[in-house]
Amino acid sequence: MRDDLGLTLLWIIPLIGMILVLLIPKRAERSIKIVSLAATLATFILSLVITGAYINDLHTGGPGAQSLTKRAAANTLEVNPTTGLLLRANPDGDFITRQTWIPYFNIQYFLGVDGISLSLVVLTGLVSVLACLASWNINTQVKGYFALFLLLVTSMTGVFLALDLFLFYVFFEIMLLPMYFLIAVWGGANREYAAIKFLLYTLLGSVFILVAILLLYFWTPVSGGAQYSFDAIKLAQVAASGFYSTDIQRIIFLLFLVGFLVKLPGFPFHTWLPDAHVEAPTPISMILAGILLKIGGYGLIRMAWPLAPLGAQQMAYFVAALGVFSILYGALAAMAQTDFKRLVAYSSVSHMGYVTLGLAVMNLAGDGRYYAYGVAGAMFMMIAHGITSTGMFFLVGVIYDRTHNRDLNTMGGLFASMPGYGAVSFLIFFGSMGLPGLCGFIAEVFVVLAAFHYDYLLGILTATAVVLTAGYILWTLQRVFLGSNERYRGLPDLSAREWAISIPLVALTIGLGILPQTLILNWVGPSVSQMVQTVASARKPADPKTVAQVVVPPAVLSERSAQQ
Repeated sequence: MRDDLGLTLLWIIPLIGMILVLLIPKRAERSIKIVSLAATLATFILSLVITGAYINDLHTGGPGAQSLTKRAAANTLEVNPTTGLLLRANPDGDFITRQTWIPYFNIQYFLGVDGISLSLVVLTGLVSVLACLASWNINTQVKGYFALFLLLVTSMTGVFLALDLFLFYVFFEIMLLPMYFLIAVWGGANREYAAIKFLLYTLLGSVFILVAILLLYFWTPVSGGAQYSFDAIKLAQVAASGFYSTDIQRIIFLLFLVGFLVKLPGFPFHTWLPDAHVEAPTPISMILAGILLKIGGYGLIRMAWPLAPLGAQQMAYFVAALGVFSILYGALAAMAQTDFKRLVAYSSVSHMGYVTLGLAVMNLAGDGRYYAYGVAGAMFMMIAHGITSTGMFFLVGVIYDRTHNRDLNTMGGLFASMPGYGAVSFLIFFGSMGLPGLCGFIAEVFVVLAAFHYDYLLGILTATAVVLTAGYILWTLQRVFLGSNERYRGLPDLSAREWAISIPLVALTIGLGILPQTLILNWVGPSVSQMVQTVASARKPADPKTVAQVVVPPAVLSERSAQQ
C-alpha cells in the first residue's frame, strides 16, 4: 500500500465509520456497535501493517530506515510559480505524505511517522478496539455515543500523525468536543462538573500551545525576513542550528511545557484528571488513561524538546524536579484514596511523572547514552502505562457493573468468588507496580538509571517512589481481593467479551516485560536516538543578543511572488 494513502486512511477510516453510524437508524443498536467495532478494528490492523513495513525497512535499509528529518527533507514540495499548484507528490515508501493545504499561509497536509509516533498510533488502535468492546453494554443514546467515540478515535490518531503544527492543533482541538460530551452525557452523577473542568483545563493548555506555535511561525529576525512555516521538522532543524536566541527558546519551551503538562497531566495541572476519571464511563476512562494522557507526553517529545532545545537544557533540573514531585505526590495521593477509580487516576499522575523525568534528565556533559536511556524510558513508560492503565480502569469498571460499588473499605474477598478476574487483576496491577518480568519494570529501570546519572538526589527520590508505588498497589489488592466477604459471594466471573478485552492486555503486560527489545526498543530506539541527538547537539547563537535568523522556505517565496 502507498504510504501516503495508508497514513491518511489511519484517521479517515474511523471518520468514515462515524458517518456510517450517523446514517444507521438509531433503533438498529447492534448494527451501530458492529460498524463501530469494524472501523476501530480496521484502523488497528492498518496500523500493524504500516508498523510491519516500517520495521522491515529498518532491517533491510529501506527508505523508512532513514531518520524522520532526512525523509522529510527529501520529501519537499515543488510548486509551480505561476499557478501555485503542486508539481510532485511524495515518493512511495518513505512513510511521509505532504500536500499543500492552505498555500497562502504555507499550511500543509503533512503526515509522517517514525518509531515514536508509530508506537503510539498502534497503541491508539489497540485501546480503541478494546474500549469499543467495553462499550457494548452502553444502552442509552447508542447512536450518539458511538458517533462521538469514532470522532474521538479520528482526532487522536491524527494528533500522532501530524507533522504540520497547524494540522496538529486542529486535531488536538477536535478531540476536546467528543470527550466533553462523552463524559457529560454518559458519565456519573457529577458528570457535568467533571466534563466542564476537563474542557476548561485542556483549553487553557491549548492556549499555551497555540501561542508557542504562533511564536515559531511569526518570529521575525533582525534581517527583516520571516519563517512563516508550521513544518515541525524544519523548525526543529532551525532551533538546533542556533537561529533562535536562548531567551526565545526558553519562552517557547515554557509555553509548550505548561500546555502539555496539562494534558499529561503533571503537577500542578493534574486536578481535572481524578474528577474526569471518576465520572467518565468505563470505556472513556480506558481511552482517557490509555491514549489521551500520552498526547501530553508525545507533545513534549515531538515539540517541546526539539523545537526549543536550548530552553530545555536550561530548565532541565526544574522540569526533572517537577517530574519527581509528580511521581511522589501521585503515589502518596493514591495511597490516601478509598474510591477504587480515583486511586487508579492518581496512579496515572505518578506514572506520567516518569515521562517528564525521563525527558528532563539531560546530563549532556557525560555519557550521552544515559540521556537516551531516560528518553527511551519515557517512551516505554507511555506504552506500558497505556496497557496497564487501560486494564486497570477496565477492571474497576467490571466490578462496578456487578456491585455498583467502588469503596475500597467495603470490598474484600473477590478472589474467592471471581478467580479469573482476580488473576487478571493481579497481573495488570503488578505490571503497573513495576514487578520484574512485567512491562512497568523496564520503563522504571531506564528512568531511574538516567536519574541517578543526572543527579543523585533525584535518583534516590525516584527510587523511593518505586517503593511507595508497590505500597499502594499491594494494599489495594489486599483490600479488594483477600479475606472473605459474604456480600460478593456468587458474583459471576469474567464473561467471554470481558475475557476478549483482558487477554490482549495481559499478554502485552507480560510480553513487554520479557521481550522489550523485540516488541518495542529495537524499532522505537532509532527514533529516540535521533531526538536525543537533535537536542544534545543544539548550538547556541553566535551572538547572545541575536534573535532568530531564518530563511523563508522556497515554496513560500515562489508562491507569494506568483500571487504578486
